Amino acid sequence: MSGHVLIAGASGVIGQAAVAAFAAKGWQVTALSRRRPAVVADYRHISVDLTDPAASRAALEALPAVTHVVYAALFEEPDLVKGWQSASQMNTNLAMLQVVIAPLTERGDRPHVSLFQGTKAYGVHIRPFPVPARESWPRHDHDNFYWLQEDYLRARAAEGHLTMTIWRPQVVFGSAVGVSMNLIPVLGVWAAICAAEGRGLSFPGGPAYLLEAVDADLIADALIWAAGSGRAVGETFNITNGDVYVWQNVWPVIAEATGLPVAEPHRAVLAEVLPAKAALWRKVASEQGLAQPDLAAMVGHSHHYADFTFATHARRDPAPALVSTIKLRQAGFGGCMDTEAMFRRLIAELQDSNLLPSPKALADLAVYKEGAHQ
Repeated sequence: MSGHVLIAGASGVIGQAAVAAFAAKGWQVTALSRRRPAVVADYRHISVDLTDPAASRAALEALPAVTHVVYAALFEEPDLVKGWQSASQMNTNLAMLQVVIAPLTERGDRPHVSLFQGTKAYGVHIRPFPVPARESWPRHDHDNFYWLQEDYLRARAAEGHLTMTIWRPQVVFGSAVGVSMNLIPVLGVWAAICAAEGRGLSFPGGPAYLLEAVDADLIADALIWAAGSGRAVGETFNITNGDVYVWQNVWPVIAEATGLPVAEPHRAVLAEVLPAKAALWRKVASEQGLAQPDLAAMVGHSHHYADFTFATHARRDPAPALVSTIKLRQAGFGGCMDTEAMFRRLIAELQDSNLLPSPKALADLAVYKEGAHQ
């Protein structure tokens, strides 16, 4: 199956993977985002800010008929985690979805829309939830833009204007930089900082706990499956790689991929530490000839997300955060990914793209600095 897919939020971690995957399958792809996705593929990019309704409507009304929408756009406030409970953040995200969908349905398009939520749907940011979380549970009783967006789409679906699938991925990892929630650039920048200071890669987070990851490329595969499967229509699906991990246990894999030895854990609030090291990152990037010396442009808001995901602020051992993916498998999508292999591949992709130093360069830098300190 193929058609015309509109990918909103195309420069984000999920959107960028979706652009590459749909284009590779021969779809007509329109990528909607302020920045052009870092994807070498056959697609059309429209630069637009979805918080500008007039510009967004003008761009969308000029498109040919759209058969599918992947809505991966996201507005976050500067303090990422606090912003999750902000009414302004919620209303902005609803308005952004509306300015994408309304111009299409008003002219008669009847797209299938894939919409993203996440484990905040189960209240992971508020209190521990029983594991594994299941899509069949009643809606968690807290305010969230997820519910505003879902209610809007379900109302349009009930009127016959569209069909929809809701996705609830676990922690998403991909190769996009400068975004709100992608930890791969954070891991790479943190490794470079550690090396420049003459030490190995220290885990900056808090207590160990069990969680799951999902590769953005795996999500893209699932989106293509849902685009052609009637069993996805009207459904909500959790999606993960299919295995579990603990940060401290996978840390040696991450260290090896960056080129560093593992150092003793040292708790650090990356949302505070990394901005303070912006000049050091710029120096490393300049010396290594890297493509992006601006730290904020590399990590976006993702250092805040790292502190949340690493349990940096935890005062006690966090509860496991696991979801069931049985429903998705029973519906017909059985894709999976080894999480350790994912970390190796994605770190290597940023190294190959000249966004992170090569393992040898970082290892040499750490050895040189260590020797200089002796």
